[in-house]
Amino acid sequence: MIWDWSYAIDILPQMAEASLVTLRITVMGFALAALVGLVWAVLAMMEIPVVSFAVRLFVEFMRSTPLLIQLFAVYYFLPMYGILLSATLTGVLVLGLHYSAYCAEVYRSGLEAVPRGQWEAARAINLTRALTFRRIILPQALPPVILPLGNYFVAMFKETPVLLAITVIELVATARIIGNDTFRYTEPITLAGAFFLVLSLLAAQFMRWLDRRFALPGDVL
Repeated sequence: MIWDWSYAIDILPQMAEASLVTLRITVMGFALAALVGLVWAVLAMMEIPVVSFAVRLFVEFMRSTPLLIQLFAVYYFLPMYGILLSATLTGVLVLGLHYSAYCAEVYRSGLEAVPRGQWEAARAINLTRALTFRRIILPQALPPVILPLGNYFVAMFKETPVLLAITVIELVATARIIGNDTFRYTEPITLAGAFFLVLSLLAAQFMRWLDRRFALPGDVL
């Protein structure tokens, strides 16, 4: 089909609004993933009997099963037990928990990179374990993992179209609806791809800025 600029301009506001929905879901999902992933990483490293094993098992389960299956399980199976969640809330929750497993591994690599002597020095001056972790270990462990976490943010953003399976009307779903109504798919699908490209590039640039902004002394070239 020949590209119709007037038609593309007409649907642009609708596509832009849908892109904001996609971006909002991604930001909320990633905030959940980043927070919960840090909890998983800390619990796994503390070697608490049963708890640490359960956390590792959960992380491996989330990493080893498809996101789509997890979406179906939460959205269609939980109502059988009286737990009702909206499609958008389900999407944010499942995306967040799914990617928290990947974020946990990123945090683990950052935490393990901190020299063991830091813990010993903090213990020598009678700092509590919690204060040591918050004031000494985390400030050294987080800056190096900003870029890897940013990669997962972009990956999550590009994976939001899977939410169409549970009726979330995001960017790709909007493009399909417009195409079904007008029988023209070239423009909406192309615009959807363009929005994904632009927003992904902007997100990547923002993560690079954060990486430079919070880089540890000696890490900045």
